[in-house]
Amino acid sequence: MLRNPIHLRLEKLESWQHLTFMASLCERMYPNYQAFCLQSGFADPVQYRRILDLVWEILVVKDVKVNFDNQLEKLETIIPSSEDYDIYGVYPAIDACIALSEVIHSRLSGSTLEYAIAVSETSIRTVAMLEMTQAGREMTEDELKVLPAIEEEWDIQWEIYRLLANCEERDIELIKGLKADLREAGVSNIGINLAQ
Repeated sequence: MLRNPIHLRLEKLESWQHLTFMASLCERMYPNYQAFCLQSGFADPVQYRRILDLVWEILVVKDVKVNFDNQLEKLETIIPSSEDYDIYGVYPAIDACIALSEVIHSRLSGSTLEYAIAVSETSIRTVAMLEMTQAGREMTEDELKVLPAIEEEWDIQWEIYRLLANCEERDIELIKGLKADLREAGVSNIGINLAQ
């Protein structure tokens, strides 16, 4: 899938920066999950929000304890199956869950780099799949990377990366600001905008 130099640059970041990067991308995918739940009546999107909020919490509250095995179990119960729905929205919703599960697995494994890259790839894949679905055909990487929606997704990922890369140490205000800005914008990586 679409590769980007950001994946190499992520190696330079510390684990709290990887985690903030992943949480930011999940925040941008949350409206996709929320829209699917509201459209299909599948699950209460608040469950996803609660798990994501715990991820943000461990970034800003010192010594907070979260049972991520338990959170993974909860997440697994709210992942839709594409076989059960014939609406396109199920795919971005599944991607949002995959991304959040990568975050949880990073907490369980104690390593973050490969998970941060996986979340980045999942987010860009969501955008690419929508573009190909709307075009009604498969596209090459060269075709995809010049599309405005793909360029915008990379731009936002780079913007989040740059904010984090400029920090010498964990910056609680920056983390809170990122969370607030992304939540307030309420726009997903594929342009879904839902009232909070």
